Amino acid sequence: MLRHAGAGHATIWVETSEPCEVSVLDCSQRTFEVEGHHFALVEVTGLPQEGNTPYEVRLDGARHWPPGDSWDWPSSCIRTVADDHDLTVSFGSCRCSYPNRPPYTLTKDEDDDGREHDALRALALRMRDQEPEEWPDLLLMLGDQVYADEIPPATREWIEQRRDFDIPPGDTIANFQEYCRLYFDAWTDPAMRWLLSTVPTAMIFDDHDVIDDWNTSRDWVDMIRAKGWWDDRIVGGFMSYWCFQHLGNLSPDDRADDEIYHQVLAAEGDAGPIVREFAFRADREVDGTRWSYKRDIGRTRLIMMDSRGGRVLTPGQRSMVDEDEWECIVEWTKGDFDHLLIGTSLPVFLANGTHFLEAWNEAICDGAWGKTASRVGEKIRQGLDLEHWAAFRDSQRRLEGLLEDVASGRHGEGTAPGSTVLMSGDVHHAYLSEVHFASNGGLAPVYQAVCSPFRNPLDSREQRAMRAAMSGFGARLGRFLARAARVDLGPLTWGIDEGPWFDNQIAHLDLARGKSVFRIEKALGAGDEDPHLEEVCSRRLA
Repeated sequence: MLRHAGAGHATIWVETSEPCEVSVLDCSQRTFEVEGHHFALVEVTGLPQEGNTPYEVRLDGARHWPPGDSWDWPSSCIRTVADDHDLTVSFGSCRCSYPNRPPYTLTKDEDDDGREHDALRALALRMRDQEPEEWPDLLLMLGDQVYADEIPPATREWIEQRRDFDIPPGDTIANFQEYCRLYFDAWTDPAMRWLLSTVPTAMIFDDHDVIDDWNTSRDWVDMIRAKGWWDDRIVGGFMSYWCFQHLGNLSPDDRADDEIYHQVLAAEGDAGPIVREFAFRADREVDGTRWSYKRDIGRTRLIMMDSRGGRVLTPGQRSMVDEDEWECIVEWTKGDFDHLLIGTSLPVFLANGTHFLEAWNEAICDGAWGKTASRVGEKIRQGLDLEHWAAFRDSQRRLEGLLEDVASGRHGEGTAPGSTVLMSGDVHHAYLSEVHFASNGGLAPVYQAVCSPFRNPLDSREQRAMRAAMSGFGARLGRFLARAARVDLGPLTWGIDEGPWFDNQIAHLDLARGKSVFRIEKALGAGDEDPHLEEVCSRRLA
C-alpha cells in the first residue's frame, strides 16, 4: 500500500507471510513481527519532486508485486506533487467488504445481504483506463474501514472453523488474529489492492472498526468492560489499527518520533507483547496516546482528528479529545497554506433537527431535568446513537471558535486559507453545508463536507427516518427541546446546502491556489455488472 507521498519521498506499507527484507526502488526495510504477522514500512527516498514513478516490491530480492503475468492492472505508481500542483483529494467512509456479486450487489430492500456496488471499486475501475494525471492525489478513509460487527462471508467462514459462534462475542470479531483476517478480506480484492498501491491514503477509525457505539458514554464503557470477551476485542482492535492503519498515517518524521515503533523495531523476534501492552493502555488511559495527525500535500494542510478513541467521558466534562491532543490540533492549524482540510469521522454540523436533539440529550444526561431524566437520557443516548460533536458541546464550541479564528486570519501566520473544509463520514448519507459566523464580514469560507458510505447504504425505511430528522419540523422540534434544557445554541448557523444523497458514493475536493470545488459521485451498475461512477453534485467553494 502507498500510504504517504511527500516532496521527493514516499512510504510503502507491506504485510508479508514470513520475515524478510522488503525492497522498493533500492530502498529497503526489514519486517517486524506482531504475533505471527509480519509488516514493513519502506521509506522511499530520492524521488522527483513532481512526477509518476512506477515501482515494484521485492522480498529478499524476488519480485512479489505486481503479483504475476496474469495481473492485468497498470503499474503501481508513486505520484509526487510540487507546491504549485493542483490537487484532487477523494474521501468518504463506511465500507463493508462483501463479495462483488449478487446478492451482495443488490439493494437492502431486495435482499438482506445486499450492499449494492462498492464506490472504491468503481473508482479503481475508472482509474485503470485513465492517465495517472487524472488520478486522485490522496484518498481519505474517514472511519469504518472494516466492520468488526458485520463481517463478510469469507471472514465468517474462516472464524467459524476456529471457534463456536454460540459463545460470545458470537459472529463478530473477537481478537487480533480475527482482525487481521478481516483486513485481509477488506484489502485483497484485485481492484482494491491496485487502488491502495497507487493512491496515497490517510485513515482514521470510527466505531465499527471496533464495535457499534464505541465510547458513547461512561455508562456504556462500564457496561462493555463487564463483558468477559471485551478485553480481547478492544486490545485486538487497537493492535490491528496500529499495524494496519496508524503507522502508515504518520509522516516519516512523525514515525521516527514514535516510541512504540522504535521499541517494536528493536525487539528480537515477536514484538506482540509490546503492541499488546500499548493497546491495553490506549483503551484504559486517554493521556499519552494520540491518534490525530497532520499531513502537508503541496500547499494544502490536512489535519486528521480522532473523534472516537481518545474521548474524555466524564459527565459534565465530556470532550472529544484530551487537552494535550487539542493543543496539538490548535498548533497544527497555524501556517501559511492555500487550503485547510480537517478530517474527523463524525460530522461537526449535522442536520439541525438531529444536531439540537443531541445537544438537548447531553444536557439531560448531565442533570438539566433531574436525576430520573438523566437516567432516561442515558438510555436515549445509547439507543439512538446520540454521540456526535453536538453531544460533546464543549468540544464543539471550542472547535467553532478555532474555525472562526482561522477563517478571520487572526490565528497563526495572520493569513486565512482560501478555504477551510471539515470532511466527515459516519452518517450513511452525503451533504454539504456552509458555516456562517456571527462576525460574517471578511471571513474566508468554511464548509462541512460529508460523504458516507463507500459501501453500506441505508434501506428505504432508514432513509425516510433520516429525511424526517432533516425536515423543517425536525429542526423546530430539536431547537425547542434544546432551549427547554437551557442549551446555548451558539451564534453559528448552517443548513444542508447540497444533498442529502443516500447512495454508495465518493466525494472529491479539487484544489488549486485560491480555488476549491466539491464533487460527489455515486456508484451505479446492475447486480452482475462492473460498477461505474456518476456525478450528482459539483459546487465551487472558493
